Amino acid sequence: MAEVTIWHNPRCSKSRQTLALIEEKGISPQVRRYLDEAPSEDEIRAVLADLGLKPIEAMRTREPEFNAMGLSRDSDDAVLIRAMAEVPKLIERPIVLSGGKARLGRPPEAVLDIL
Repeated sequence: MAEVTIWHNPRCSKSRQTLALIEEKGISPQVRRYLDEAPSEDEIRAVLADLGLKPIEAMRTREPEFNAMGLSRDSDDAVLIRAMAEVPKLIERPIVLSGGKARLGRPPEAVLDIL
């Protein structure tokens, strides 16, 4: 079985629900508290490729930091990725990685097909 990693924020209900769902399947994932251990720009690019999403589609655009950094839906992808690395709070959560695939846990059940 492939190793499962979750980019987790314990304060987020969807992140907690997704982690619980993974554990209910008998899997002990590697839990990465991405707010404490921010991913690099390269890691973010790789995860976006695995997700099949554009940077803006994996961002929390309603966070005050999004506007404070002068970001918009039209910002260049490289600018958005840099912003996510600098302020990981902007990364939509949770993200589950397994076997070269990734899913955004919104809803939590969306991760089941890669476990």
